[in-house]
Amino acid sequence: MNMTHYMELLAVNQPWNLIIFMAIPIVLAETLAITELYLLFTRKFEGAVYYLNRFSGIAVGVYFVGIIYYIVTNAIIPITQAGEWRTVIDVIAVVTYVIAGLPLIWIALQEFGLVNRALDQMGKLKIHAICVALFLVFGHVAMISGMLDPAILGYQAPHSMEMNHEAPAGHAGHMK
Repeated sequence: MNMTHYMELLAVNQPWNLIIFMAIPIVLAETLAITELYLLFTRKFEGAVYYLNRFSGIAVGVYFVGIIYYIVTNAIIPITQAGEWRTVIDVIAVVTYVIAGLPLIWIALQEFGLVNRALDQMGKLKIHAICVALFLVFGHVAMISGMLDPAILGYQAPHSMEMNHEAPAGHAGHMK
């Protein structure tokens, strides 16, 4: 089966790429989302949950600055220049992953006091909730499209050979 560049990134250099590009940002973003729900329901803007929310918002935003820089410079630009996108499925997977990080960066900027300064606590909470929702939508679009086989839209890997279902005598054959 063919893979999108998104899935290929997660599959190579195991387990490190999976940890760097999926586990760490998802754990931070999910921590942000869960603590966000708590704050929305309780309106308790002090204590451990509030500070965990602020920490995870700052950490995941700053983390995504690095991820986006890496993806743009090491994937989007070179793949585009080489004309190696694996159909629109591949483009959607990679680009929506990058877009998913932007609302998290906005949350970090808000926590640092660089944006939304004029908003009160409830206004900032609303921005947080909207940003978390945007992350979840774009992140899930990235994951779902990233798991698709680009061959469903006609992509064929270069130098790929169809597997002969009957391997010659003495040869085990290779999985594709």
